[in-house]
Amino acid sequence: MAQLICQNLAIGYEGRPVLQELNFEVCAGDYLCIVGENGSGKSTLMKTILGLQHPFSGSVQMGDGLKKNEIGYLPQQTSLQKDFPASVQEIVLSGCQGRCGLRPFYHKAEKQRAADAMEKLQISHLAKRCYRMLSGGQQQRVLLARALCATKKMLLLDEPVSGLDPNVSMQLYELIQKLHKEDGVTILMISHDMEAAMTYATHILHLGRQQFFGPKTVYQQEFPQAFLGAGSKGGGVR
Repeated sequence: MAQLICQNLAIGYEGRPVLQELNFEVCAGDYLCIVGENGSGKSTLMKTILGLQHPFSGSVQMGDGLKKNEIGYLPQQTSLQKDFPASVQEIVLSGCQGRCGLRPFYHKAEKQRAADAMEKLQISHLAKRCYRMLSGGQQQRVLLARALCATKKMLLLDEPVSGLDPNVSMQLYELIQKLHKEDGVTILMISHDMEAAMTYATHILHLGRQQFFGPKTVYQQEFPQAFLGAGSKGGGVR
C-alpha cells in the first residue's frame, strides 16, 4: 500500500507554476531519488508534501497509516543555520517537538529517542558539543538524527551531501542506506549525484521539461543523457 500519493499535482512559488500534472506513488520501503534541472521544482515538491505550502491544484495524500507529523525532514542549510549556537543534543532533541503537542518539556521516552538517533548516526560522543563548532559532515549527521527523531517511517532529504567532500558524502550515503535497509525507513532524497542515485535508489522521479517516475533500471534506459559526465560526484542531471 502506498504511503504517499501525488495526483495531478501542480506546484510552484510566487504564483508561478513550475510543475503540472505530476503523478507518482511511494510505497513503504521505497528509496526514491528526485532529480532534474535547477529550478525544476524539486525543493518545492518536498515543501508541498510536508504541507509547508499548498499546491495550485491536485492533491498529496498519505496512506498506510502515515501522518504528516510522522515525516522527518532534512532541508538545505542556510549560512545562518550553520552558525546556530546550541548543543548537538538540544538540536537532535528538537526533532521530537512534533510529538510534544502543547507540552513544554520532553518526556523520558523522547530523550531516549534522541539518544538512539545519535547512536545510529554515530554522534553520541558529540552530544555536548556546540553545533556551530562542528564540521559540515558532522552537522549533517546531527540534522539527520534530528529528522529521525520525528519518524520511524519516512525521511525527506534535500541534497544531504551538498558541499561535502567525496569521502564524507559516501559515509553519509551509507548511513542513510543503513536506515533504509535495517530500519525500514522510506527515503525521498533530492540529489544531483546520479552515481549515488543509481547505487542506492529503488525508484527515480525526474522533474523538468520531461517527467519520469519509475524503477531506476527503466530510467537509465530512457534517460541515457542523464549519465553523461556522471562518473564523479555532482555529475549528470542538474
